[in-house]
Amino acid sequence: MAKLTEVGAWLEQRLPELLSEHKVPGAAVAVMAGDEVIDTAAGVLSKATGVDATADSLFQVGSITKVWTATLLMQLVDDGKVDLDATVRTYLPDFAIGDDDAAKTITVRQLMCHVAGFEGDIFTDTGTGDDCVEKYVATLSDVPQLFPPGEMFSYNNAGYCVLGRIVEVAREKPFDHCVRDHLFTPLQLKYAANGPYEAILYRAAVGHIQPTPDADPEPAPMWALVRSNAPAGAMLAMRPRDLLAFARMHLDGGTGPDGNQVLSPASVKAMQERQVELPDLGLMGNAWGLGWEIFDLEGGTVIGHDGGTIGQNAFLRMVPGRDVAVALCANGGNPMPLYTEIVGRVLHELGGVDLPALPAPQAEPPAVDGSRYVGTYSSTVSDSTVSVDDGGRIWLDSTPKGIAKELGASPERTELVGWRGDTLLPIEPDHGLHMPHAFVGDDGDGHTAYLHTGRADRRVAS
Repeated sequence: MAKLTEVGAWLEQRLPELLSEHKVPGAAVAVMAGDEVIDTAAGVLSKATGVDATADSLFQVGSITKVWTATLLMQLVDDGKVDLDATVRTYLPDFAIGDDDAAKTITVRQLMCHVAGFEGDIFTDTGTGDDCVEKYVATLSDVPQLFPPGEMFSYNNAGYCVLGRIVEVAREKPFDHCVRDHLFTPLQLKYAANGPYEAILYRAAVGHIQPTPDADPEPAPMWALVRSNAPAGAMLAMRPRDLLAFARMHLDGGTGPDGNQVLSPASVKAMQERQVELPDLGLMGNAWGLGWEIFDLEGGTVIGHDGGTIGQNAFLRMVPGRDVAVALCANGGNPMPLYTEIVGRVLHELGGVDLPALPAPQAEPPAVDGSRYVGTYSSTVSDSTVSVDDGGRIWLDSTPKGIAKELGASPERTELVGWRGDTLLPIEPDHGLHMPHAFVGDDGDGHTAYLHTGRADRRVAS
C-alpha cells in the first residue's frame, strides 16, 4: 500500500494549504484502498470557538443520506416487504400530491431514481417529534406535478422523505431508529449521529455561510435543516471514515465488518445499475441508479453522491471492482477546489480514473440563439427569468423564495454563454462554480419547457 501511504503524506501537507486558499474553515478526508484506510483533518470546527477539526470529528453528510435511505429500502426488498415496482400507495394508501392521477401511479423505483415528476424542494417543518416524517408526507397534497411520472430526471428531496416514510411503516419505528438499528449497528459505527441531539455528544462541525461569495465565512445561525427532511439529508452526521465503512459494504457485495450480510449482493448490484440518463449537467453524474449517482469517467465508472446542508458539504466516491473509495467533508467556504484536487488525485492514483475538468466558459463561447430560452421558470425556491438584450446577450435573473429566501439568498443577475448544445454556463462563477444550466423539452410554442440545473424548473411565462 505504498501509494496509499504517499497519498496520506500528501494530504497531511496539502489539506491545510487548500483550506487557507479557499476560505474553508475546516475539513476532514478519508481514503480507502483495499483493506487499508487513512484519514486526516485540518482547520477548525467553528470559527466562533476555534476548536480544531480532527479525523474523529463529525460533519453533516447532507444528501449522501439518500443512499442510506435507498439502502434501507433495498433491505426491505430483500426481506420481501417492498416491491420496487409497486405503487407508493401500496404502502402509503393516503399518499397524495397535487395531481391525483400521478399519485396513483408513482412507484417506489421512480422515487428512488428521481423520476416521479413532482416538485421536490419542499422543506416544511413539521416539528421534532417521532411523527414528523409522517406529518411531512401529509403536507404534500398540493405539491404540483412538473411532468408525467417516469418521463425525465429531476432531483427530488421530497420523494426521499416519502421513501423514508415507507421505511417507517414497514419497520414500525421512526426513521432515525431504522438508520441506527439497520445500518449504524451492523456497520459498527460508533461516531455517527442522527441529528444535533446525538451529534453534540461528539466533536461536531458547525456550518459556515458567506453573505457574499467574496466574504469570509461566518458560523451559520442554525446547525441543521428540519427533522422532517431527515430521509433526504437534513440530519445525518459522521466521520469520513464512517462514510467509507458504508462504502466498503457496498463494494463488498453487502457484507459488513463481521461478515454479516447487511444487504444482499443482488440489491447491491441493482443499486449501481443505470435507471435514468441525465441531461448534460456537467457536475452531476451521467446517470442515476437506485440512490447512487453514476459517473462515466476516463478510465472507468465511478459511483457516489454529494451532500450539502447549511454551510456544510460532503463528497463520496467509490470505484467498483478496484476497492477504492474517498470521502471528503467540509464546513464552509469554497469546497469545490478541495474536491477536484483531493478526490481527483485519489481517483487517479489509486483508482485509475480521472475526473473531468469543472465546467468553465470558453475564451470564445459558441454562438447561441437565446430566443428559445426566453421566459420565466419557477420552483418553490426560486423564479428564474431568462431574457435577451439588444446585443444578443443572454441574461438570467434569479429571485429566491421560500426557504432559500429565509436562509438569506439574494436576487442575482448573471450572463449566460454557450457551452455544449442547449446547456449554457454563467460567465461569472458562484462560489467557484460555473453551474451548468440545461434547457430541455419543448413547450409547443417554440420555447424550451424546462430550465434544468439538476432540478427541472418548469416554464410558467414567456
